[in-house]
Amino acid sequence: MACLLSWADGSPAQAALGGTATAKAAAPGQPGDPNIKFVGRWDTTSSATAYTPYWAGAYYRAGFTGRTVKLKQRGTIDLWARIDNGPVRFYDDVKGTVNLTPTALSPGNHTLQVNYQVVAGSYRGDAVFQGLVLDSGATTFAPPAPAKLVEFVGDSITVGTTSSQNARTAYGWLIGERLGVEHTQIAQGGACLVAAADGCVGLERQFTKLNPNAATPDWNFSRYRADAVVINLGTNDVGHGVSTAQFQSAYSSLLRKVRAAYPQAWIFALETFRGRFVPQTEAAVRAAVAGGDARVSFVDTTGWLGSGDLSDSVHPNDRGHRAIADRLAPVIAARIGA
Repeated sequence: MACLLSWADGSPAQAALGGTATAKAAAPGQPGDPNIKFVGRWDTTSSATAYTPYWAGAYYRAGFTGRTVKLKQRGTIDLWARIDNGPVRFYDDVKGTVNLTPTALSPGNHTLQVNYQVVAGSYRGDAVFQGLVLDSGATTFAPPAPAKLVEFVGDSITVGTTSSQNARTAYGWLIGERLGVEHTQIAQGGACLVAAADGCVGLERQFTKLNPNAATPDWNFSRYRADAVVINLGTNDVGHGVSTAQFQSAYSSLLRKVRAAYPQAWIFALETFRGRFVPQTEAAVRAAVAGGDARVSFVDTTGWLGSGDLSDSVHPNDRGHRAIADRLAPVIAARIGA
């Protein structure tokens, strides 16, 4: 496998692959089971029995045997689950032991994918995974793992706010599934590029953090390697008094942080769909290229969205996210060979 996925925060990469006594000792389906692949930024060190995801679009996948599977949730949460290649099912305000197979499956091997619904970039309810309940004698196995990963950095548009399934129907998730790669959405509803005194979360600062709303801890970038990073920021900065000079400086800083985190990734800086801070975004990209970074490019998104592609004046609807994916997926694929 060409990349390490996000099993843990703050522990050695070997632990993610089952290289420690703790990971080896975990019972099948329990937190610490190396056959459960946690993708995105998850806190797996604060508790050995409860894993917490942060940012939008974090998910986990697992293979399991037997005919039934249940999910243990600490508190009330909305979530989406998909078994094998079946339909994606929404579970509204569930907690405790959640039965994902009210109708028993056929005997054999199965796969499960779960993610928690987000609203305006914050997890709604108690998004804490406490394990799977399997049939007596059943076990887990590692599901097939894509070799590449694309990270999408942005605000509520990247979160998928106002789309039918939030992160799952946002362009980042759609592109990841279309290209057959793992995908992360390091996105927060209402986020700016530049942190504002009135409370706007600034991703130039928070990109390196586990939690979008906390100064500590830093995220451990050895958890996974992104092959591409897509940045879509600037829509919200206008309303928070950010000057053009501040924006350009912060964008250059973010590009440097992304490059430090992922030395080989291709970085795509999107023109915001409302056309805000476009000259500054382009200038930051040109400066990075002039400084020797040959793997960063500006993406002109003019005309990608029409009036029928928006649910309001800002956010794409499902059709709009599909339209973005149609345009952007080939751009990414051409650079990373997906």
